[in-house]
Amino acid sequence: MRLYQPSTLADLAAAFADGEIRPDADAVVSESDSEEDEYAALMTAADLSASRLSGLGDGLRRRVVVVVEVADATAAVALRDVLAVHADTADDADPDDDLAWWATQELDSLLAGIV
Repeated sequence: MRLYQPSTLADLAAAFADGEIRPDADAVVSESDSEEDEYAALMTAADLSASRLSGLGDGLRRRVVVVVEVADATAAVALRDVLAVHADTADDADPDDDLAWWATQELDSLLAGIV
Protein backbone atom coordinates (compact mmCIF):
# COMPACT_ATOMS: atom_id res chain seq x y z
CA MET A 1 0.00 0.00 0.00
CA ARG A 2 1.12 3.54 -0.70
CA LEU A 3 1.44 5.60 2.45
CA TYR A 4 1.71 9.39 2.68
CA GLN A 5 3.40 10.35 5.96
CA PRO A 6 3.00 14.01 7.03
CA SER A 7 6.25 15.40 8.36
CA THR A 8 8.33 18.53 8.83
CA LEU A 9 11.85 19.38 7.74
CA ALA A 10 13.05 18.91 11.33
CA ASP A 11 11.41 15.47 11.57
CA LEU A 12 12.75 14.52 8.14
CA ALA A 13 16.26 15.55 9.23
CA ALA A 14 15.93 13.32 12.31
CA ALA A 15 14.72 10.43 10.14
CA PHE A 16 17.62 11.09 7.76
CA ALA A 17 20.03 10.78 10.70
CA ASP A 18 18.28 7.61 11.95
CA GLY A 19 18.07 6.08 8.48
CA GLU A 20 14.35 5.35 8.73
CA ILE A 21 10.87 6.83 8.66
CA ARG A 22 8.37 5.76 11.32
CA PRO A 23 4.77 6.12 10.11
CA ASP A 24 2.40 7.50 12.74
CA ALA A 25 -1.35 7.76 13.24
CA ASP A 26 -1.58 10.67 10.78
CA ALA A 27 -0.26 8.61 7.85
CA VAL A 28 -2.70 8.68 4.93
CA VAL A 29 -3.32 5.68 2.69
CA SER A 30 -4.47 6.28 -0.87
CA GLU A 31 -7.88 4.72 -1.53
CA SER A 32 -6.61 3.33 -4.84
CA ASP A 33 -3.68 3.70 -7.19
CA SER A 34 -5.56 6.18 -9.36
CA GLU A 35 -3.85 9.51 -9.87
CA GLU A 36 -6.80 11.36 -8.35
CA ASP A 37 -6.83 9.25 -5.16
CA GLU A 38 -3.06 9.51 -4.76
CA TYR A 39 -3.21 13.29 -5.17
CA ALA A 40 -6.04 13.50 -2.62
CA ALA A 41 -3.99 11.44 -0.15
CA LEU A 42 -0.93 13.65 -0.76
CA MET A 43 -2.86 16.86 -0.16
CA THR A 44 -4.56 15.45 2.95
CA ALA A 45 -1.11 14.57 4.31
CA ALA A 46 0.10 18.08 3.38
CA ASP A 47 -2.74 19.59 5.42
CA LEU A 48 -1.77 17.38 8.37
CA SER A 49 1.86 18.44 7.93
CA ALA A 50 0.81 22.11 8.08
CA SER A 51 -0.68 21.52 11.52
CA ARG A 52 2.80 20.45 12.74
CA LEU A 53 4.55 23.69 11.72
CA SER A 54 3.57 26.04 14.52
CA GLY A 55 6.48 27.00 16.71
CA LEU A 56 9.14 26.00 14.16
CA GLY A 57 11.81 28.55 13.31
CA ASP A 58 12.76 30.24 10.06
CA GLY A 59 13.69 27.83 7.29
CA LEU A 60 11.71 25.00 8.88
CA ARG A 61 8.08 25.99 8.24
CA ARG A 62 7.48 23.90 5.14
CA ARG A 63 4.92 21.17 4.65
CA VAL A 64 6.63 17.83 4.03
CA VAL A 65 5.09 14.53 2.95
CA VAL A 66 7.13 11.33 2.74
CA VAL A 67 5.78 8.73 0.30
CA VAL A 68 6.51 5.06 0.96
CA GLU A 69 5.25 1.72 -0.29
CA VAL A 70 4.65 -0.58 2.67
CA ALA A 71 3.14 -3.92 3.55
CA ASP A 72 2.66 -2.90 7.20
CA ALA A 73 1.58 0.69 7.90
CA THR A 74 3.01 0.54 11.43
CA ALA A 75 6.52 -0.68 10.66
CA ALA A 76 9.56 1.58 10.27
CA VAL A 77 10.69 2.12 6.68
CA ALA A 78 14.35 2.43 5.70
CA LEU A 79 15.14 5.69 3.89
CA ARG A 80 16.38 3.66 0.93
CA ASP A 81 12.77 2.42 0.53
CA VAL A 82 11.21 5.89 0.43
CA LEU A 83 9.67 6.55 -2.99
CA ALA A 84 9.75 10.35 -2.85
CA VAL A 85 9.41 13.38 -0.63
CA HIS A 86 7.08 16.26 -1.42
CA ALA A 87 7.80 19.62 0.23
CA ASP A 88 7.11 23.32 -0.02
CA THR A 89 9.91 25.29 -1.64
CA ALA A 90 9.65 28.13 0.91
CA ASP A 91 8.43 28.78 4.44
CA ASP A 92 4.76 29.55 5.02
CA ALA A 93 3.68 28.59 1.50
CA ASP A 94 0.08 29.02 0.44
CA PRO A 95 -1.84 25.88 1.47
CA ASP A 96 -3.32 25.70 -2.03
CA ASP A 97 0.14 25.50 -3.63
CA ASP A 98 1.35 22.17 -4.92
CA LEU A 99 4.35 20.63 -3.22
CA ALA A 100 7.65 20.17 -5.03
CA TRP A 101 8.82 16.61 -5.67
CA TRP A 102 12.19 15.46 -4.32
CA ALA A 103 13.85 12.18 -5.26
CA THR A 104 15.44 10.34 -2.35
CA GLN A 105 18.93 11.08 -3.67
CA GLU A 106 18.10 14.79 -3.40
CA LEU A 107 17.22 14.71 0.32
CA ASP A 108 20.64 16.04 1.29
CA SER A 109 19.91 19.16 -0.83
CA LEU A 110 16.47 19.58 0.72
CA LEU A 111 17.94 19.25 4.20
CA ALA A 112 21.05 21.37 3.56
CA GLY A 113 21.75 23.43 6.66
CA ILE A 114 19.45 21.31 8.83
CA VAL A 115 21.28 17.99 9.05
